[in-house]
Amino acid sequence: MIPLRDENPTRTTPFVTIALIAANVAAFLLQLGTERGRMLAFALVPYDLTSGTDVVFPGGPQPVFLTIFTSMFMHANILHIAGNMLYLWIFGNNVEDTLGHFRFLLFYLACGVAAAAAQIVMDPASQVPMMGASGAIGGVLGGYLMLFPGANIVTLVFLGFFITTANIPAIFVLGIWILTQVVSLQYMAGYGGHMQGGVAYAAHIGGFLAGVILILLLGGRGRARRRRARPLQLRRLYDG
Repeated sequence: MIPLRDENPTRTTPFVTIALIAANVAAFLLQLGTERGRMLAFALVPYDLTSGTDVVFPGGPQPVFLTIFTSMFMHANILHIAGNMLYLWIFGNNVEDTLGHFRFLLFYLACGVAAAAAQIVMDPASQVPMMGASGAIGGVLGGYLMLFPGANIVTLVFLGFFITTANIPAIFVLGIWILTQVVSLQYMAGYGGHMQGGVAYAAHIGGFLAGVILILLLGGRGRARRRRARPLQLRRLYDG
């Protein structure tokens, strides 16, 4: 399944979501013209953070923990960034609409930090560079699931040789997504639990859980209820 859009209109312009997408695209374009070793110096390497050194790919930002933030805007290839930005656009605008612009920016960055922490805890000695907005976007998905579990997601569905679209509730689309991450992490753990390159499943799960928790702490569900009730209140005022 590939989500295409949601049937959940916003009431404000998602300036932060748009800015985050623009920043990710700009960073990716810069990567294309940068020597690989120099580029990887801005990725997150768990060993560098746990040891407090910058030895695997030297020349990155100092202090070394800043790679937690620079790595959030880096992507391995065009499919990586395209998939991440699609998810950010579909689900980020509604979370931003609910939390407000500034709260959403803090929420996004905090989820990215939590995602990085989860991956470091999973394999603190790993010298494999990690990059991508997937962990922060995992937090956005967790937040969206808590706010709008019944929202319809227009989804591309593959049925053997046939491809069609269907309206599927967010609880199923995002539930399947997080279940896939958990199963994949367990499969990887069966081979020693080390990240040998590829997908940082622990980061995805950590970001998702952070999104769920932060939405509750920020009172997002109450904000979403008031958001849904507002048009009804306006109609009553108009009718009366």
